[in-house]
Amino acid sequence: MDRIIEQIARELGKEPRHVENVVRLMDEGNTIPFIARYRKELHGAMDDTSLRTLEERLKYLRGLEERRESVKKSIADQGKLTEELSAALDGAETLAQLEDLYRPYKQKRRTRATIAREKGLAPLAELLFAQRADCPPPMEAAAAYVDAEKGVETAEDALAGASDIIAEQLSDDAALRGKLRTLLEKNAVLHSTAATEEDTVYRLYYEFTQAISKLQGHQVLAINRGEREEKLKVSVELDRELALRTVRRHAVIPGSAAMEFVKAAAEDAYDRLIFPSLEREVRAALTEAAGEGAIGQFALNLKPLLMQPPVKGKVTMGLDPGYRMGCKVAVVDGTGKVLDTAVVYPTYGERQKKEAIATLAKLIRRHGVEHIAIGNGTASRETEQMAVELIRQVNEAGAHVSYMIVSEAGASVYSASPLAAEEFPDYDVNLRSAVSIARRLQDPLAELVKIDPKAIGVGQYQHDCPQKRLDEALAGVVEDCVNAVGVDVNTASPSLLQHVAGLTATTAKNVVAYREENGPFATRRQLLKVPKLGPKAFEQCAGFLRLPGGKNVLDNTAVHPESYAAAEQLLTLTGHTLADVQAGNLGDLPARLKDYGEEKAAAACGVGVPTLRDVAAELMKPGRDVRDELPKPILRTDVLEIKDLKPGMELTGTVRNVIDFGVFVDIGVHQDGLVHISQVADKFIRHPSEVVSVGDVVKVVVLEVDEKKKRISLSMRQAGK
Repeated sequence: MDRIIEQIARELGKEPRHVENVVRLMDEGNTIPFIARYRKELHGAMDDTSLRTLEERLKYLRGLEERRESVKKSIADQGKLTEELSAALDGAETLAQLEDLYRPYKQKRRTRATIAREKGLAPLAELLFAQRADCPPPMEAAAAYVDAEKGVETAEDALAGASDIIAEQLSDDAALRGKLRTLLEKNAVLHSTAATEEDTVYRLYYEFTQAISKLQGHQVLAINRGEREEKLKVSVELDRELALRTVRRHAVIPGSAAMEFVKAAAEDAYDRLIFPSLEREVRAALTEAAGEGAIGQFALNLKPLLMQPPVKGKVTMGLDPGYRMGCKVAVVDGTGKVLDTAVVYPTYGERQKKEAIATLAKLIRRHGVEHIAIGNGTASRETEQMAVELIRQVNEAGAHVSYMIVSEAGASVYSASPLAAEEFPDYDVNLRSAVSIARRLQDPLAELVKIDPKAIGVGQYQHDCPQKRLDEALAGVVEDCVNAVGVDVNTASPSLLQHVAGLTATTAKNVVAYREENGPFATRRQLLKVPKLGPKAFEQCAGFLRLPGGKNVLDNTAVHPESYAAAEQLLTLTGHTLADVQAGNLGDLPARLKDYGEEKAAAACGVGVPTLRDVAAELMKPGRDVRDELPKPILRTDVLEIKDLKPGMELTGTVRNVIDFGVFVDIGVHQDGLVHISQVADKFIRHPSEVVSVGDVVKVVVLEVDEKKKRISLSMRQAGK
């Protein structure tokens, strides 16, 4: 274990004692959000992203350790584990290195070399491969091994068998494979050609060559998919002569009578065994790296999407556009409760459009609607135009209504789910979708957690990634976001509660059932009465659950119950009370704490300085939402169409997706515009995520508009110049 801790500490640039503490906390069953927030003194204030990286490395290195022990045991059972081999196995830092060392000892299926050994040709192979000065010519040496009963009819047959044995031996040589692997990684290229004459989305790769070392993740995943769909033929190419020079230097001893024979066997080993194996290996490594990159980018995009500032407390109208089935309408109050529903048909003709506007205007007046959320799917453009006419009418009459186009990615998945059926048993699928769209504007996090993250629409090639790994990564992001914001335990749905640290789907349902049976929770401690929610689960979840209007104001903060005494002591030291917290009269707390001294105050309160700082910050803003500090979403009252766009126009938009080659920005027309990576920043960047995130509000300049193909090219680099 010490070795693993030291390695992780070195890789992550962290103190070994901090890494050791985190590993111990994880092994004790503590969740990452809990460790990140409430155990800062033990890990030097690592954030949740660093902790998840540490967790992944720990899992990999423990797996490597297990495999190392299993390999050692297997070789020892064969009576072949030497001190030298054991040391080499201990020194292997990757699974690939470990497997290379294990190759000669693995149980193999019956190969040409196996058959040759069965014929008694191993001594001949050994003699020739040794290439000693006194080695006889190969034909002469082989004559002694001719044995018709064993199937060795001629000296040539004996030499062919010996060559097969030498070839396999070289193929299993860890040092040689390591050298060739390095050569391949530095010098090989990936080549793809068309496997069909038809024009497909893979035409970019019909004649494509790129160095392995320079391949982009999205290229790898696109080529892999094209190969699976039989649209592309793909190969890894390496200068054969360059590779053979390495093989010959490793295998051939000049001046021996067997030199030419060994040289030929070595070339056969490379062509038949080593290169095909390394090609598969490098393709697998490229795919794994590309998959991890895509998962990382997906997670990076998901976080700001979930953390979008909510448009709280406003009556909101959700519109789920459609042609045939009409536009579905749902009005929800400030808490997301459904007040009214309707279906209108604005795309059926001018008369129906006017009727739709009249119906919606009535709903706006009746319920005091302030915002309209419009789904960005089919018929969104027409619905948006209708909404703008509607807003003009009602605002002229004294209302204050604005609208926003909302991504409806995953809304149809949610509306057809058992969860939606449970939540809205009396509504059809389409109306459920309208409710979801309205709530997405009000509280994106609370609504989006109900949907499989893969359906939210901010990734690239997510279906080509390892699904288990993708699910784990995205679940981690959801968990981090939910816990960063905190959850009102008296209003939250089971689908939101189950992402709180320490809670499961079962305990989340139990919390809601207890609430419905006994009324709202009055204190956090009451959670201990919930069935199956024991002390450990309470420890993990308590700090992330909020009780607005509870008996104790601290229950509406991120102060953990274990630190309530410390919080009260801090208030006493600075001349304040809990009533001051409630009233928001702590403006002078930072100054008083500074005067008293942080370290002295922390010691008096029995906590570390990081915890003291967190407690002080929470006391200042009970019930605060970290999302409120982020830029507000853009709400519009007018509409742009693609035909309105002209090169040179400067617009404000919201980043919808960040991918390897650029950024998609919503500029208020139905089609998102693309900022190519070359137009993202004035300086060189490896990836757009270095400068921009999903949800960012950015200024862009229109470069080019193709109405026919519905393509909009934008520049962030040229904006504001």
